[in-house]
Amino acid sequence: MDLIDPAAPTAGAAGGAAPLAAGFDHAALENDGPKAFGDRMGTPQADEKVLWKGRPEVGLLARSAFHAHKAGFYMAALTVIAVALDKPDAALVAGGLGIVLVALLYFLAWLSARTTLYILTDTRIIMRIGMAIETRINIPLKQVVAAHLRPRAKGHGDIAFEVSGERLLGTILLWPHVRPWHYKMPQPMLRAVPEAATLAQTIAEARARFGAIENNLTEIKEAAPASGQTVAQPAAASGRLVPVRPLGQPGLEGAPA
Repeated sequence: MDLIDPAAPTAGAAGGAAPLAAGFDHAALENDGPKAFGDRMGTPQADEKVLWKGRPEVGLLARSAFHAHKAGFYMAALTVIAVALDKPDAALVAGGLGIVLVALLYFLAWLSARTTLYILTDTRIIMRIGMAIETRINIPLKQVVAAHLRPRAKGHGDIAFEVSGERLLGTILLWPHVRPWHYKMPQPMLRAVPEAATLAQTIAEARARFGAIENNLTEIKEAAPASGQTVAQPAAASGRLVPVRPLGQPGLEGAPA
């Protein structure tokens, strides 16, 4: 997928996709998904404009983050092998365990989506997440130096962010809202969100208030880079930010609820 320029229409827009709604009522956000109880870390302030809110789509989250389909295929393969070897008891066990495993993974995906709320304002991205321990993540837009989009079915997709500053949050705290295989500098990720291309465009336009973002909105590959860490980005074109991370600057902010 080509890079998206904030001044150019996205592929989604060209296909007639409606722009994302804006102007959400701040008070209503407190009753939508996990609550922030007025905590500034997870609550848009009066001088912020809420541009978008959303949460992961359960089925897609189950398949992409919890790998329910891979687990199902694996157990189905074991069942077929057991049948081929004329071991009906083993086939029944493998088939039964496969159903239970897939159901459990879908339940975890449902629970994760239910306890997640992503909020985009004109100054930051807020992530209210946490199945067991509620956590509020605050990502200032001015510190987002690059964004990566992985398009998925029916206009959904994942958007991961490279953020300048020191590493303050770990993969375990962010999971499953984190880009796989990037452990040294974890990249927070909006998982399985609808209208992903349009949302990516909205984020780029909001980020443009603080300077042009390096829009590395290419397809995300879930295979680990050769080094196991983030692959270095090429130098940005003139007028764009180069995704460097100077030490000593604040990065992500996060606090358990």
